[in-house]
Amino acid sequence: MAGRWRKGESGNPKGRPPGIVDKRASLRKAFEDKGKAVAERCIAAALDGDVQAMRIVLERLAPPLKARTEPVEFPLNPDGSYTEQARQIMQAVSEGDVSPDVGRMLIDGIASMARVDELDEIRQRIEALEEASQ
Repeated sequence: MAGRWRKGESGNPKGRPPGIVDKRASLRKAFEDKGKAVAERCIAAALDGDVQAMRIVLERLAPPLKARTEPVEFPLNPDGSYTEQARQIMQAVSEGDVSPDVGRMLIDGIASMARVDELDEIRQRIEALEEASQ
């Protein structure tokens, strides 16, 4: 194939030509040299009432909080089927014991467990078939 290199072969065996500047390295160097002064100026502008500078400083000092759900204690029948467990969760949601978003997360967790169990069962069946065919 024209224009393609073989696996493991560099497209530029001689490396970067002289005179080509690594822009990221120059930006890193500029930040090392001037970053503190820029930060101090931004903080000073924020203290002087510059709302945009205030926003920038606050975003760096106190990033927005991520939504977190509180732990839920939920009596779930571990011996029940996945369908029974999902029904228990839906009942708890309908009674207001569990919020709808937490209920959805719990049911998604049950669905994930069902998929894991399916994969485990498939693996066991394949192993049994391989043993039987030997």
